[in-house]
Amino acid sequence: MTEQRPARAAASNDSNDSAALRTPTLAEDLLLLLFQPSSGRQGGAGNIAGEATLYWVLAGAVLADLGLGGHVRTGATRIGTMTVGAVADNPPSDQLLRSSWEYVARKSRSVQTVLAATGPALREPLLDRLVERGDLRRRTQKALGLFQTSVLQEGDTGRRDVLLAEVRAVLVDGVEPTERTAALAALLYGSGTLPQFDRDIPWTSPVIARAEELKDGSWGADAAAKAVARTVTATIVNNVIIAAAVLPRG
Repeated sequence: MTEQRPARAAASNDSNDSAALRTPTLAEDLLLLLFQPSSGRQGGAGNIAGEATLYWVLAGAVLADLGLGGHVRTGATRIGTMTVGAVADNPPSDQLLRSSWEYVARKSRSVQTVLAATGPALREPLLDRLVERGDLRRRTQKALGLFQTSVLQEGDTGRRDVLLAEVRAVLVDGVEPTERTAALAALLYGSGTLPQFDRDIPWTSPVIARAEELKDGSWGADAAAKAVARTVTATIVNNVIIAAAVLPRG
């Protein structure tokens, strides 16, 4: 019997859940951070860092969000493989998160399986949300004077700068993070793209050491009540790193 795949996370699911009013998901904030604005003239097109491994990282962010909300828990198989399963009486209200929650609600699955199954459908719906909110803009231009192509530009909300400042404060200045910022910084490190932020977040030994602590779930005293969430996030980030390490670089 063919295993049922998770439903595609479609932007149309959000018709009654406007991005302008909804609290951004962790995956949205991570994708916004990974967007690299043009270093040229203002308004120039940008790109997404880490495209080769992006779907693993975005799927990891969705699972981390589910962990922070108490929607999933981790377990282990008899041979020690880490699994993730749904907390049955606590589904998320966000439709994009719910698609992944429903996938693990059918049965507990290995983190690697969840990342591979849910990740490929996430990029476009997340970009749609960022564009709807105004954090990013889409512009159509001609390539080689002939072909219409869509390019991304930074919006005027200033949210990316805020997120970057929060992550920098944790990694560079030693500020104790909120649970959300700790997870965001850990996922950014796990994505393998943190060196590309060197202008704003110096790629130094102390920064690497702090990122390693966050990756392993050391979030500070204020996060003590979220031990389960830290465990879920640490498990996910480590699995993202493992998955990204074996993916072909094309």
